[in-house]
Amino acid sequence: MKLTIIGSGNMGGAIVRGLVQGSLFRPEEITVIDVHEAPLKALQAFNPAIQTAVSDYASVDTADIILLAVKPWLVADVLIDIKFRMNYEKQILVSIAAGVSIDDINAALLKSQLTPQLPTVFRLIPNTAIAVRQSITLIATKNATPEQTALLVQIFDELGSTMVLDENKMAAGTAMTSCGIAYFFRYVRAAMLAGVELGLYPSEAQTMATQTMLGAAMLLDANGQHPETEIDKVTTPGGITIRGLNELEANGFTNAIIKGIKAGKF
Repeated sequence: MKLTIIGSGNMGGAIVRGLVQGSLFRPEEITVIDVHEAPLKALQAFNPAIQTAVSDYASVDTADIILLAVKPWLVADVLIDIKFRMNYEKQILVSIAAGVSIDDINAALLKSQLTPQLPTVFRLIPNTAIAVRQSITLIATKNATPEQTALLVQIFDELGSTMVLDENKMAAGTAMTSCGIAYFFRYVRAAMLAGVELGLYPSEAQTMATQTMLGAAMLLDANGQHPETEIDKVTTPGGITIRGLNELEANGFTNAIIKGIKAGKF
């Protein structure tokens, strides 16, 4: 199975690094295309077997999967450059460009009004935890077969976990996951500031906050409980945890989270 990735920025590069550590692609089966040479050299330094090309789309001709990892405003231009090289009957196109719908992609891929055939298209929304193979990757499609969808799930499950959604939920999902990861970082930063005020070194406070957040996530993932059930287990009547929780709510904690996530829906 051959994969061509167009774009080697933070997300594209992270996907490449994750996939070459997985079991589905050999490094020599992955070609990465970019207009800049420096990020391509960085990928080859990571694994010399990765194939790279500067502004050369020849590998599109033979790819089984083509993954667009360019900025949203560049998607249409790239599709114009590659669509006449593509075999729509055999190839799968995947885009990770936020806010670019499948209909937008299909409009750019149309070769002629007389030949309205289009390839199988997927939209994916990963987050930056893909760099450590812990992304939650959202997947949407309109015309894929169950087998093609299963293949995409299998590929990106190696980089964390996946969730297949209707495309009309992708904007909300982006706010929850792609934007949402920044909100968790901001919580850790705030907890560090509190820890320093309480007498901890910043590195100590960061480790405590990070490991506590990881533990909370693993508990919820393992037992499927509602978060409030786990909260109840540590809120002794008259204890310090309930005082802290009440102070958070008095300062608008839940409302701030809700408003922040809703603001991230484009």
